[in-house]
Amino acid sequence: MALQIYNTLTRKKEEFVSLNPGEVNIYVCGPTVYGYIHIGNARPMIFFDVVRSYLENQQYKVNYVVNFTDVDDKLIRKAEEMNTTVPEVAEKFIQAYYEDLDGLGIPRATANPRVTDNMNVIIDFIRDLEQKGYAYENGGDVFYRTNKFSDYGKLSGQNIGELQFGIRIDVDDRKEHPEDFVLWKAAKPGEIHWSSPWGEGRPGWHIECSAMSRQLLGDTLDIHGGGQDLQFPHHECEVAQSEAVTGKPLANYWMHNGYINIGGEKMSKSLGNGILVKDLRTQYKLEAIRYFMLSTHYRNPLNFTEEIMQQAERSVERISNAVNNLRHRLGAAFQSGSEQASPEWQAKMETVRELFHAKMQDDFNTPDAITAVFEWVSEVNTLLQQPVVSRGELEAALALFEEMNSVLRIALPPETELPNEEIEALIAERNEARKTKNWARADEIRDLLDERGIVLEDTPQGMRWRRK
Repeated sequence: MALQIYNTLTRKKEEFVSLNPGEVNIYVCGPTVYGYIHIGNARPMIFFDVVRSYLENQQYKVNYVVNFTDVDDKLIRKAEEMNTTVPEVAEKFIQAYYEDLDGLGIPRATANPRVTDNMNVIIDFIRDLEQKGYAYENGGDVFYRTNKFSDYGKLSGQNIGELQFGIRIDVDDRKEHPEDFVLWKAAKPGEIHWSSPWGEGRPGWHIECSAMSRQLLGDTLDIHGGGQDLQFPHHECEVAQSEAVTGKPLANYWMHNGYINIGGEKMSKSLGNGILVKDLRTQYKLEAIRYFMLSTHYRNPLNFTEEIMQQAERSVERISNAVNNLRHRLGAAFQSGSEQASPEWQAKMETVRELFHAKMQDDFNTPDAITAVFEWVSEVNTLLQQPVVSRGELEAALALFEEMNSVLRIALPPETELPNEEIEALIAERNEARKTKNWARADEIRDLLDERGIVLEDTPQGMRWRRK
């Protein structure tokens, strides 16, 4: 079984082979930090985190780089609106990004380079392009000669004679050809700027990723990722810049995730239907958000509705219940029977494990990998109905879940679960609070237990509790 990745460049699945055995270099285009991130930004954040986690599961050392665009027209406008500086705007929203990252259960990248920390690297890259004849200066701006790079359009399949440039590509009569794009922008009065051989200014959008990816990961990446919207013009321009300088492929595998629709309509500023991650996190658990993002194949469009999110909440609750019940049974420490898992149980767990990995190795097919998780849930629920279960079977089941969940992270980690002794102590404290008519404290403890998945039940024999 070998990992297959759909390569945007070749439009087909290919067996993944890293440049350096046992090591993978991944570069994913990150946010322009002029505002809070929305769920469209969150999809690649979550998906490529899963890619990294799965490669680590396969024993690769992963160098994972996600950049910050911390200077451009949008940050300049935002700084004017907020009556502050571009660096202060960037710092505010970088910290907000990290808060959302934590709130989505995503570990930090290996590196998060910022444009403003790499200005010399970017300027040197532009000078290399100029010396090779791919760049020219006019009026303090520097442009890329698109028609000099014969492979321009190979990533997106665009015909250079029919190009429709997207946002951040300005029409300028100083260009030799309309399709040329800017590498360096001359500063307007009052704008943030840096010194360069072409005068005071700042980089264009595309050049930053070419320069910083090369600086941190070398001439050729194993994987370059990002949203489908970046395929053209951003990634196409990166290819032209990088390959003109190095004469080598910028990336061996290109991966692009699909769009997010809101209630069946494409999310867009014009429709005003964007949803911020910071708001989404107040409504839904991080596991449910991750489940939603991973329940559709990454290359397909993803539709957001409240009903779908509620289904995701119920799904992760079903998984968490099975996990919590398993841990509870394992923690009871009075299991009888063999300490070893039976051959039949080992075979069942191996079947689930093989299904999970087969789906993940098929172009990171997370929806079908989640199906394997539910196969596990069904097997565990059946196991736990038995009065006597070997400790070995419980441990084998838990080990398999933790392996799958270390990739998907659609259930809370064990340390968030209240120990039985703490639950009993809180219930005793609540009973005492009720006796003394301290209703506020009694309600506070009840709410705390409810948040941690503990249900209290009054029975003729007294107060009982169970995990949801």
